[in-house]
Amino acid sequence: MVELGRTVFLIEDDPAVRDSIATLVEMIGLQVRAYDNAADFLAEYDPFVPGCLVTDVRLPGMSGLDLQAYLQGQGMDIPMVIISGHGDISTAVAAMKAGAVNFVEKPFREQFFIDAVNEAIALDAKRRSKRAARAALEEKLACLTKRERQILDRLVAGRPTREIAADLHISPKTVDFHRQHVLDKMNVGTIVELVLLCETLRTPQ
Repeated sequence: MVELGRTVFLIEDDPAVRDSIATLVEMIGLQVRAYDNAADFLAEYDPFVPGCLVTDVRLPGMSGLDLQAYLQGQGMDIPMVIISGHGDISTAVAAMKAGAVNFVEKPFREQFFIDAVNEAIALDAKRRSKRAARAALEEKLACLTKRERQILDRLVAGRPTREIAADLHISPKTVDFHRQHVLDKMNVGTIVELVLLCETLRTPQ
């Protein structure tokens, strides 16, 4: 049964190969959107649709590697599997260095291709989960008052209550009051949990 939303975007200019790959993708329970050139894919691509991109290296117009560079330049981090019947080591190395999940030479073993696609799909899911968690954290931070944010920043920096109180010219009791509000709004129970949560904002997406 096809799982809605998980889509393999396939770009292959050989109709027979394109149909064969599309059939294989559908057999493993994924949706497929097939194109014979990069321009048509770009005209229709929606970054909010979870999935991965499978593209041939040699295409009419923009090549697979040029497409890879373009997507990265636009900040679109869709995981890519590069396929080619003319692949060589230098092309494979270039694709992998540029962030491709895998490089598959035609004719390929079905299981090897399936594993590459599943790896790309899993990577996309992981990236989307991290972005969702980051967005949820930023939403929580936006709910803090200016004073609560001042308290949070100092707590995360490891500053003790009395030092925070002196720094902000408030009483230690007021610091404790705001600290509890911060913990409640951030949905954590301890300062350690708060620090770990805020560390995700420092981690590259």
